[in-house]
Amino acid sequence: MKKLFSLVTIVLLVLISSTSFSQLTKEESKEWKKRAKEMAKDPESLKTLVESEAALQSQVSTLKNEQDALKSQLNAKDAKIDEMEGNLTQLRAELSDARSTISEMESNMPQVAASEGAIPGVVFKVQIGAFRNKDLSKYFDNHPNFAGEIVDGTQKITIGQFSDYWEADTFKKYLREMGVKDAWIVPYKDGVRVPIKDVLEGVVSE
Repeated sequence: MKKLFSLVTIVLLVLISSTSFSQLTKEESKEWKKRAKEMAKDPESLKTLVESEAALQSQVSTLKNEQDALKSQLNAKDAKIDEMEGNLTQLRAELSDARSTISEMESNMPQVAASEGAIPGVVFKVQIGAFRNKDLSKYFDNHPNFAGEIVDGTQKITIGQFSDYWEADTFKKYLREMGVKDAWIVPYKDGVRVPIKDVLEGVVSE
């Protein structure tokens, strides 16, 4: 046991001499050498000091490992954030391209009626009435051949969609025979209601 403490004392003195003393003044160096000799005479205190130093070194090593682990986690999170930011930038670019494509497609598409089932081009419908105090719009969605629009506060109701004027005219006559005296033909071009003179000549000639 004495040999062990002697060895530890020698190591302690060597460490103090090679490190701390090089940074101390002469007075401080003498004082610490004196304390080292006194410590060598008190093995119990020396043992406690060495064990405390070893415990502190262990704590420092543990903290360093934890610090390295935290740095590794932080680096991984930073890498994930960079990846997500890259994906977000790509998605924004794709969204912008999609919006541009949709805008271009919409600009090249003819204007069609808002009601479901509208036919592009010239279409003839048969109007069966115009009402100010009746609202039948709730029936339009699921019945593409039954539609209406509000003009000057009046809801105009139409039935049927015909690409042929004479077919629409025949249907109009049937309705009148059935008692719908106000039935008459209204034309739509690309879903927009237009005067009949604007489309009838071309359609009849075809």
